[in-house]
Amino acid sequence: MWAIMTRGGPLMWPLLSCSLVAVTVIAERTLFWMRLLYRRDRTLIDRIFALSEAGDFETAQQAASDSRCVTARVLAAGLQHYRYGLRECLEAAADGEIEQMKRGLNVLDTIITLAPLLGILGTVAGIIQSFDLLGQAGMESPQAVTGGIGQALITTAAGLTVAIITLLPYNALVHRTEKFARQLEKICTHFEVTVRQGRQTGANRSE
Repeated sequence: MWAIMTRGGPLMWPLLSCSLVAVTVIAERTLFWMRLLYRRDRTLIDRIFALSEAGDFETAQQAASDSRCVTARVLAAGLQHYRYGLRECLEAAADGEIEQMKRGLNVLDTIITLAPLLGILGTVAGIIQSFDLLGQAGMESPQAVTGGIGQALITTAAGLTVAIITLLPYNALVHRTEKFARQLEKICTHFEVTVRQGRQTGANRSE
């Protein structure tokens, strides 16, 4: 590993930094999604819907507020203002949760773009250096050029490797975030209808 870093030139160190940052972000995001999926509570969500449909909004809000489930937290935010501004509160809470899910993705996206460019830059710098050596040594020492080009290509290979390894988990995380966002949008839409029914039920009881 040290030999490859040395042969690749100074731009291997930024590439190493990119790879370490990518691994850190991917590990943190993996743990985040594991916790999020572990805390999902479908039974609680059904209970919140049932209480809201029955018009018992205070009990529904209490049950949702005490949960660590993301969906329950979004519903709790809506229940705080279920009379006025229900949709706005649900959208704001959902946007906040989705932003948490997207955290770090822009870093991975940057690394996917930056790593190959650093590799190409290292290769170009190495080729320039090789031709400078050729001008000094002349055609009597062609290995000075071929050896330099071979070393320069290491940075391109390293940059592409970092980008490819980062691309796969990045796409998986983006897909997971988009899927969860769509599910959350459907639940919020359904919840608006449920709250409307619950308010109607409460009005009928008052009469």
